[in-house]
Amino acid sequence: MLNTILPILLFAALALAVIGAAKRFFMWRRGRPAQVDWVKGLLQMPRRYLVDLHHVVERDKYMSRTHVATAGGFVLAAVLAVAVHGFGLHNRILGFALLAATVLMFTGALFVARRRLNPPARLSKGPWMRLPKSLLMFAASFFIATLPVAGVLPAGFGGWVLAAILAVGVAWGVSELFFGMTWGGPMKHAFAGALHLAWHRRSERFAGGSSTGLKALDLTDPKAPLGVEKPTDFTWNQLLGFDACVQCGKCEAMCPAFAAGQPLNPKKLIQDMVIGLAGGNDANFAGSPYPGKPLGEHGGGPHQPIVSLQGKALVDADTLWSCTTCRACVEECPMMIEHVDAIVDMRRHLTLEKGSTPNKGAEVLENLIATDNPGGFAPGGRLNWAADLNLPLMADKGSAEVLFWVGDGAFDMRNQRTLRAFVKILKASGVDFAVLGLEERDSGDVARRLGDEATFQQLAKRNIATLNQYRFKTIVSCDPHSFHVLKNEYGALGGHYQVMHHSTFIDTLMQRGGLNLGQHPLSAQRGGSVTYHDPCYLGRYNGEYEAPRAVLKAIGIEVREMARSGFRSRCCGGGGGAPITDIPGKQRIPDMRMEDIKETGAELVAVGCPQCTVMLEGVVEPRPQIKDIAELVAEVLIESEVPQNKPVAQPTAVEVA
Repeated sequence: MLNTILPILLFAALALAVIGAAKRFFMWRRGRPAQVDWVKGLLQMPRRYLVDLHHVVERDKYMSRTHVATAGGFVLAAVLAVAVHGFGLHNRILGFALLAATVLMFTGALFVARRRLNPPARLSKGPWMRLPKSLLMFAASFFIATLPVAGVLPAGFGGWVLAAILAVGVAWGVSELFFGMTWGGPMKHAFAGALHLAWHRRSERFAGGSSTGLKALDLTDPKAPLGVEKPTDFTWNQLLGFDACVQCGKCEAMCPAFAAGQPLNPKKLIQDMVIGLAGGNDANFAGSPYPGKPLGEHGGGPHQPIVSLQGKALVDADTLWSCTTCRACVEECPMMIEHVDAIVDMRRHLTLEKGSTPNKGAEVLENLIATDNPGGFAPGGRLNWAADLNLPLMADKGSAEVLFWVGDGAFDMRNQRTLRAFVKILKASGVDFAVLGLEERDSGDVARRLGDEATFQQLAKRNIATLNQYRFKTIVSCDPHSFHVLKNEYGALGGHYQVMHHSTFIDTLMQRGGLNLGQHPLSAQRGGSVTYHDPCYLGRYNGEYEAPRAVLKAIGIEVREMARSGFRSRCCGGGGGAPITDIPGKQRIPDMRMEDIKETGAELVAVGCPQCTVMLEGVVEPRPQIKDIAELVAEVLIESEVPQNKPVAQPTAVEVA
């Protein structure tokens, strides 16, 4: 009896899965075109799954082992089940192989069931709660059905009663795992996730690569949408990526805005995009809602605006403006989904098409256009902080080994101390350097994160034109935001440069003996205690975690690490224009970060970002002192200035595409 029922069930499920896959594929293809290498992507998908994706999953050892057993067992069991029970290849070796695969899958499914007994708050419930049962049923049914094939039990064992029971179990299992993969259900992520890895929007992220710069808009194409208004304005492979979400909530658990009670949950945002593409509302969402926003009041469709300024739509505008663009969500996502790209794409529409940037957003963007800096300060005052330093200008020199990119810290009295400290280090090292002076403009980071791509590109192109007049080897900046934009986002507009953060540059100077340093008063030998805060745009965006710590170690400081440090560092709340849009929550993000700091018992916080300095110093006292790495190094310099007459390395011409 089973020999008749099982092939029917298997091939019916496979046929429905193929139909569902086609429907789902054409649903994704409603999005805008995207250039992908179809064949190469499919060929590289196994490696991306087994290596790149597994590196992320491996951070959670429990789920990593569970995933290997459950997913690996299922793939093997499904292939062998089709061969043995679908095509009738009743071979004892295949039978034992199928038994082993189902045991492996059953073992993994037990761990899934254990996790679901008391699930963390971040995990979505609802249909996901039945998944362990379906996995167990699939594995158990095929295990028992395969025992006669392996010769463990006689053929026909149990009669029609057992056959009927197994048929029900198989129908349950294959429906959830095959049918559910493509028609929608907890297993949907397996199908969409595999193709998402094959045709990922940022294929550079694989094989050890990195890709964090925002994609440029083509402002010369009158037909191209200025940002994303409705779900179908996303590229089709972005929509595919949204559908790959496994609703594990790791993004939710790491999001600083969600923790602060602001109306953002990155997991729900991705699910809202899926709801919008298919059409419907969020009443059945089985996870945490946006803080302060009940479920069931938002909905939309593929051709309806995602954000409405008149009434309820799929997403409220303040959800998008709550994001600090820290990339904690992207870093944690086991499916490698790009949340920040989606948020900025939707911001672009609100800013460029609707002129709707909240709070001080419009004022800042107007200042950038009028004065080339977000504070609206007179451009002629950009070098006032260095009036007594006699800084060499690129306009006078024409070439230098190092171009020191000052950034808008030049207009902030607190961060002027950091700039002066770094100049002291540069002079003490004898490095041949110069600044642009009044020729420098804002890098455009704030404009781009606020969605004003036009102002960003205008600023960037003017800066690129200025930079291309001169010869230098390296640009060095004390601001990770400027560093990131110059290094990773100017290239799309023709500006290709070697760019370094000042902590990396100082570390390089130390390694080649370019600085004579003493021990800092807060060194470990003297009983001082220091912790280090990783800036998001230096760490998660650019992978620099070691250089700042190496610099601190070189001056005798032993870092007391916070519970959330390195790639899991908590954002200070200063990125993505968040202080400008200023969406209220239950608490402030910098206050939460200061609690992380106080837990270490440190007397001082070392930082490497002007935004981090401002945000952390904005926390009411008593609190630890905040100092930039450059300030700490400058405090222990022993040598006097070295004349700048011998460059460390011969400057080379800037490569311009």
